[in-house]
Amino acid sequence: MIILASASATRAAILRNAGVEFEAMPAHIDEAAIKHAGAAAGEAPGAVAQTLARLKAQRIAARLPDALVIGADQILSVGDVWLDKPESVTEAADHLRRLRGQTHTLHTAVCCLRDRQMIWQHVATPTLTMRAVPDDFIADYLAAEGDDCLSSVGAYRLEGRGIQLFERIDGDYFSILGLPILPLLGFLRQHGTLR
Repeated sequence: MIILASASATRAAILRNAGVEFEAMPAHIDEAAIKHAGAAAGEAPGAVAQTLARLKAQRIAARLPDALVIGADQILSVGDVWLDKPESVTEAADHLRRLRGQTHTLHTAVCCLRDRQMIWQHVATPTLTMRAVPDDFIADYLAAEGDDCLSSVGAYRLEGRGIQLFERIDGDYFSILGLPILPLLGFLRQHGTLR
């Protein structure tokens, strides 16, 4: 049995579209406190993303020790600043204004636990450069996206019109969406879970 320890519809869709049979179970942890503690301790964003992914997987693995549990998380960094998912469209506009004309990095972590033990982990770090889009473009984009923009740390969805915000993307598309699926599939095949 494979469990995705996530409430993310995008991560679930990536796994489902890849033909992986799984059950999604959200793992509720205090992400803000963990991020704050990691940042205060000077930890790298990728290390904190790994910690979040591991803690989510551990939360589910404690209940289902025989399952293969996949944990995943993502942190966006622009310079020394980390952004979280916006809580309102107004905050999403602030995110996009901060990111415009800048290059930012998504630290996308995924891990697998079985019998409560970490058996694999991976971090991908795609970088994205946003165009210097004007305020009216941001307003039109957010009006079209509505609350969907609140589901992404950067307030954009590349799988939709959010792609128009960017002038350059370096890295794996699926890692940008929140799940480095190719390395994960490779691990699942190596582990004997997939053929």
